[in-house]
Amino acid sequence: MEITRVHLIRHGQVEGFEEKRYNGQGEVALTSVGLRQYEALQARLAAVPLAAIYTSDLSRCAIGARLIGEAHGLEPVPLSALRELHVGEWEGLPWVEIERRAPELWQARLRDIVNVPPPGGESVRQLAQRLRPALREIVARHRGQELLIVGHGGVNRVILLDALGAPLAHMLRLEQGFGCYNRIDYGADGATVVGCLNG
Repeated sequence: MEITRVHLIRHGQVEGFEEKRYNGQGEVALTSVGLRQYEALQARLAAVPLAAIYTSDLSRCAIGARLIGEAHGLEPVPLSALRELHVGEWEGLPWVEIERRAPELWQARLRDIVNVPPPGGESVRQLAQRLRPALREIVARHRGQELLIVGHGGVNRVILLDALGAPLAHMLRLEQGFGCYNRIDYGADGATVVGCLNG
């Protein structure tokens, strides 16, 4: 049975990490730690026979994808479908500030993160709806090969939940730290998370 292995990483640490906030689809700079995390991932993936690299087109992902791609002689493919959840008016705001400004909506979203979007943004369900077709196409295009996807916390959680057969409502039960590494095998019988999860 042909297996397609996806090496899935989250971007490195970004500025403002000390305070929980929604960066969403805004551009946020990597810290020096974030760059070192990418260097460590480059070394970790050095011996992996990657056939392709796909990345969110946001710079915090694309920078790492290029770094890893250089070691493999690969040009990363940027995809807007791999962007983080669009948080609309909440972009760049700390969680405590959002809760202060919009307590009712904040609580409603905590109760139903799958279906309640931030104002002007998208729900987790909408994120999944734009992400899933792109992932299916990537996996189908590289059947029997190994590839890398550089994504975001929200994006990676949706990919992993789908692989595990778990509902989107369990999104916050999965941790995806900065620079973390996961592996997923896709075969005829479905997907299996192997080796690492938030490693």
